Amino acid sequence: MADTGSDKTAAEDKPDFARGIPAGDLPEGAMIEGTLGEAKVLLLRRDGKVRAIGARCTHLGAPMGKGIVVEGEIRCPWHHARFSLETGEAVGAPAFDPLPCYRAEERDGRITVTGRREAASRPAAKAPGTMVQAPGKVVQAPGKVVIVGGGAGGHACAEWLARAGHGAAVTLVSDDPDPPYDRTFCSKQYLSGKAERGKTLLSPESFYSGDGPRLLRDRVVSLDLGAEEVVTAGGERLPYDALVIATGAAPRRPDLPGFERPDVHTLRSLSDADALIAAASGARRIAVVGASFIGLEVAAAMVAREKAVTVVAPDAVPLERVLGEAVGRFVQGLHEEKGVTFRLGREVTGFDGRALTLDDGSRVEADLVVLGTGVAPRTDLAEAAGLALAAKDEGGGIAVDAHLAASAPGIYAIGDVASYPDPHSGQRLRVEHWVHAQRQGQHVARALLGESAAFTETPFFWSGHYGTSLRYVGHAGSAEDTRIAGEVGKGDFAVTYREDGRDAALATCKRDKRSLEVEAAWDREARAAG
Repeated sequence: MADTGSDKTAAEDKPDFARGIPAGDLPEGAMIEGTLGEAKVLLLRRDGKVRAIGARCTHLGAPMGKGIVVEGEIRCPWHHARFSLETGEAVGAPAFDPLPCYRAEERDGRITVTGRREAASRPAAKAPGTMVQAPGKVVQAPGKVVIVGGGAGGHACAEWLARAGHGAAVTLVSDDPDPPYDRTFCSKQYLSGKAERGKTLLSPESFYSGDGPRLLRDRVVSLDLGAEEVVTAGGERLPYDALVIATGAAPRRPDLPGFERPDVHTLRSLSDADALIAAASGARRIAVVGASFIGLEVAAAMVAREKAVTVVAPDAVPLERVLGEAVGRFVQGLHEEKGVTFRLGREVTGFDGRALTLDDGSRVEADLVVLGTGVAPRTDLAEAAGLALAAKDEGGGIAVDAHLAASAPGIYAIGDVASYPDPHSGQRLRVEHWVHAQRQGQHVARALLGESAAFTETPFFWSGHYGTSLRYVGHAGSAEDTRIAGEVGKGDFAVTYREDGRDAALATCKRDKRSLEVEAAWDREARAAG
């Protein structure tokens, strides 16, 4: 579910910046939200300079005044989007649209906001091989870029290249019938009925037309590395100078009796969500197999649709492996308060269309079943082309280096399919997080525009349960060694997960600023190590 936050302060309690405020009300480091006409504006002072920017994140409307400022950027408290303080540009996913910027004046002991500042114009489209402006230098624009996969990473890569004026040379090939959309809506806002289908789109459909990137709705059947071409089922051969593989992952469907039935659903795509919504309309009892994040979010969405939900899983506690027993029981309690029934410590043995059978011989009646049993990286294309893959004990996926480059020249892999060296842990990771995939796509786009830095972003995800949101930064292979601050049972906590004597991850609830601060610190450490 989308965050709603707690920023319900009445408009009359906020200062009118057109009339101004005393300069002393805005000391160094402070942020104050106010209004300019109908607009919500955030005033802040950093390094002695007063700035005024939009007060709501352009992603899902979070109050930016509850975020933090790091190295000239302001970070959103809900989903950790990043914006330039100077230009308002969205420099880190999941936001793409800039924050509006305003003119602020400090004179005679008062600060006033006098109007909107024009945003910096985006570069015009450039032909491949021409020179483009990159941060601090002029570089040759990349040639033809083919992106395979229209999910989080693929779209983010195309969008960033379009910002740099290189969109016309980009072809994004997607076997999804819909244009790129926010997949997190599939298990949250759209599935629960709280957002319309059109709200899931990542960009207007016009983005993939005209001078923008080309969206080719087709399936890639092979990669011809020798000819440097992508071959599609529709018969197109797409030459590339750079190839970005963003094929993502596919849901696992256990090989159990009855699981091939049409009333057993997986949830990965928008069309999957459509099918589940349609099926749920005629169902009364829904069984979710797997107490994973996706499984529990589906349970919450079905409760919002007034269905009776039972979650069946072999785990003793939901999410215990990732979040630990205390947080897992807290999440379980949130669901039980809404009427969800849990059958834990049980394996499913089959489904006959009327009920799941369990390993103890019991049955769970269900009109339809939803599987939350994990995903597997889609590596078939890469494997057939001879690209190096990561070992299974490393999570599988396409092996890439610190720059997200695969084993053949000019090829990158991003998102759920990419196994990369994590500078924080020193281990190879394959991370299945929406925002992380987007940031990998943006990183590759910057690399194609001449930046040479390694990928050092700290993994981050969020999960929503009936208005309670959890944030998780970093990566821990287990939750055996934890340090808890606050009270988990009251939903106000920060849990640190430790591995090999170091802090590896942090889960928070109602401690958004702490989550941002730890993420920023780990980002700095990773850059320094690189």
